[in-house]
Amino acid sequence: MPRLQFDIPALLAFATEIQIYISHVNQGGHLDNAQLLTLVSEARVRFFKSLGYREGDVAGHPIVVADIGAQYKSEGFHGETMRVAMQPTDLNRYGFDLLFLMSDVDSGREVARGKIGVVFTDRQTRRATPMPEAFRAQLLALA
Repeated sequence: MPRLQFDIPALLAFATEIQIYISHVNQGGHLDNAQLLTLVSEARVRFFKSLGYREGDVAGHPIVVADIGAQYKSEGFHGETMRVAMQPTDLNRYGFDLLFLMSDVDSGREVARGKIGVVFTDRQTRRATPMPEAFRAQLLALA
């Protein structure tokens, strides 16, 4: 299987800063791969909050993460502050991809990039449901 590759656009609609704590670091002394997903998940929650939503109620529907992929570019270390920038892309009937780019605030060094696949669900059936049009309009405005 070929290695994951992600093309990140020059401009990203959202960014937040998150510090790497000692609990995010593994025995190798750098950002643990599972903790990378934790930091990116926190950034995703902040992305939705910046649009006025919480993940359990995005224009009337909860969302789920359908898939997530990451490509590491360098190590992250305890005490560094990461800038996690995000851009919604590939809108479809049921959701979209949220591209991310993580870099060290002080040096600008890229640490990781990737994408999160987001799907809207119906609260009762717990199955995929179409993306609310009001939310789609918000995402299109970020393009």
